[in-house]
Amino acid sequence: MYENKIKMENQNPEVDIFRDTSLRYLGYTNEVGEAFRSIVPKSIVWMSYVIASGYVIADTAHKGIKEHEKNGKEDKNKRIILSASDTLIWQSFASVIIPGLVINRICAGVRFLQKKAKNPVMRNPWVSTVVGLISIPFIIRPIDDGVERTMDSTYRQWTGYHPQKEMDDK
Repeated sequence: MYENKIKMENQNPEVDIFRDTSLRYLGYTNEVGEAFRSIVPKSIVWMSYVIASGYVIADTAHKGIKEHEKNGKEDKNKRIILSASDTLIWQSFASVIIPGLVINRICAGVRFLQKKAKNPVMRNPWVSTVVGLISIPFIIRPIDDGVERTMDSTYRQWTGYHPQKEMDDK
């Protein structure tokens, strides 16, 4: 038993390419689009949502495929659906919906304040873009953590599927 524990401690944890690598930033493409909303055509903003949504779909498919490839699991189809749906919901809220709304509102607030500014430099449309871009790194962790806690107390409770517990049991 002690030897197994040592072996497990020496093993590198599995890297989730969609959440633990720079690929994660594709999920925030729409926030960059929202930051640039005041200075680019709306089609560019919508394209940023297409890219971020593609990232969400790719991670969802990846998690479903990984679950499918596991051997010896009973209720395999159920586990595939639970894994994919958990990922789809988590990524939709943590990568697209909430951060997009937050950056949109931050930039809208800046633009509202800009209307009252007397200094022409402060009225420049780039100000809201820069504030939006600077805000992105500060909103990521709180949103991810909030979505994780919300998923744990709602969907994951309802379905009995707990991906973190599944990882810990390995």
